Amino acid sequence: MKTCKISVILCLFVTLLGCATGSYILTGESMPAISPDMVKIYLEPPSQYETIGIVEASSEVEFSSQAAQDRTISELKAQAAKIGANGVLFLDIGDKMGETKTAKGKAIFVIRE
Repeated sequence: MKTCKISVILCLFVTLLGCATGSYILTGESMPAISPDMVKIYLEPPSQYETIGIVEASSEVEFSSQAAQDRTISELKAQAAKIGANGVLFLDIGDKMGETKTAKGKAIFVIRE
């Protein structure tokens, strides 16, 4: 019985470690949702685009700062994909007291790169 309880606690712990949270604010007209794999990250604005909204994401740092940053970027793309954005133009990337990776960007629909 003790082994079963430990296994359940360990599974819950591992599940929580890999989580990232995110949100979006719609500021323009949304489009049909797309796959997050189709969302491209931009550091500089493309030549022609429309802003659909603002997206934010964060992830706790557990074992690796890079893994947390990767989860944050994936969540940022997922939030953008929900509102039909095919790009995210970074506005801010940061840390909260070294324990949480954060990112914020414009969810954009790229017309021309």
